[in-house]
Amino acid sequence: MTQDASQEEGQQETFISHLVELRTRLLRAAAAVIGIFIVLFIYPGASAIYDVLAQPMLASLPEGTRMIATGVITPFMVPVKVTMMAAFILALPVVLYQAWAFVAPGLYRHEKRLALPLIVSSTFLFIAGMAFCYFVVFRTVFHFIATFAPQSITPAPDIEAYLSFVMTMFMAFGITFEVPVAVVLLVKMGVVELSKLKAARGYVVVGAFIIAAVVTPPDVVSQFMLAVPLCLLYEVGLICARLVTPKPEAESEAGSDSLTERH
Repeated sequence: MTQDASQEEGQQETFISHLVELRTRLLRAAAAVIGIFIVLFIYPGASAIYDVLAQPMLASLPEGTRMIATGVITPFMVPVKVTMMAAFILALPVVLYQAWAFVAPGLYRHEKRLALPLIVSSTFLFIAGMAFCYFVVFRTVFHFIATFAPQSITPAPDIEAYLSFVMTMFMAFGITFEVPVAVVLLVKMGVVELSKLKAARGYVVVGAFIIAAVVTPPDVVSQFMLAVPLCLLYEVGLICARLVTPKPEAESEAGSDSLTERH
């Protein structure tokens, strides 16, 4: 009975220590985001950051036309939200590192070696997806929509609706560009075999177009510009997974030593 009580007490202490560690990691990630937000809010300023974000839309509007704000505090809150989004993107390496540092103690040594490549590749691909959306997709889609606008109307998009649209598209393309990382992790962790992922190509293509139809505007251009990169990035993930998958001999040797690797 005393032994059971001591085991239960030890489990409670371990659980509390995990909660304390989680709180510490979350506070560090939040501090990084807030710190960068304060810097960006001071210089170059929230309004300047929003003006940069609005350029693709402004370029497609008739000359002399501006976007509008229908809410009372919208002209203040929307630039603040944009600045917070920019701060989160810039702090993404710190956020990902804190997440990895929290789960790392429970991983094997060979799994911990994935930390730096995972953080770097995830950050790079997410930002690359947003950049592709901003420089290619927005300009193409907004120009495409503007060509179909009747001559009898003057487009004047609301800045809050524009922000909602932009953030949805950024998240969609940012997550889409993480597909190679997801494929590599699935294979590396042994969740799915590489051969099964290769056999699922047809389902991936169908799923890509379904996802694109759900998260993008109801026009063919934006749907193709999300679905096609998703399919191509899936193939890139398969290639990378094949490169990092150990050969059967190496895998058997690693399996024999795995019991001594956990810290």
